[in-house]
Amino acid sequence: METEDFAADAALFARLRSVWEEVDPVPLDLVDRMVAAVAVEDLTREYALLTLVESAELSAVRGAADTATLQFSDGSTTVLVHVTATDAGTRRIDGWVDGSTLAVRLVQGEREFATDPTEHGRFAFDDVAQGVSRLRLIVRDASGDLREFQTPQFEI
Repeated sequence: METEDFAADAALFARLRSVWEEVDPVPLDLVDRMVAAVAVEDLTREYALLTLVESAELSAVRGAADTATLQFSDGSTTVLVHVTATDAGTRRIDGWVDGSTLAVRLVQGEREFATDPTEHGRFAFDDVAQGVSRLRLIVRDASGDLREFQTPQFEI
């Protein structure tokens, strides 16, 4: 009896599949476009990470380092932040964000600094005081709506 049920189900699914293939066929280039989109997304992230690794001092591997790299994500937006110490005792923050971002704000208590990211998602803040910080970004999501992305607090 189970074999008969399986055969009936298989025949039903085959008919259903043929209807969908006729009514709404899969675009011929869909697989290629998806592979290209994923590859480009990964290349952007890899390039940012390789740039950070390439410029890092090997001496920072052990002991106290004057740099930190942080990554934040909510599943649809990812922010990579690289913090370096300056000669003046302040910090420089270089960041990269994927997706369409309109504004980036760095918040430290009552102080707030704002900048606009480049078309490639790069942003920077110079002469930032040490302390607890948070980034707030205005992001345009896939549907075109604006939303705020906020990182957890982090120490710089």
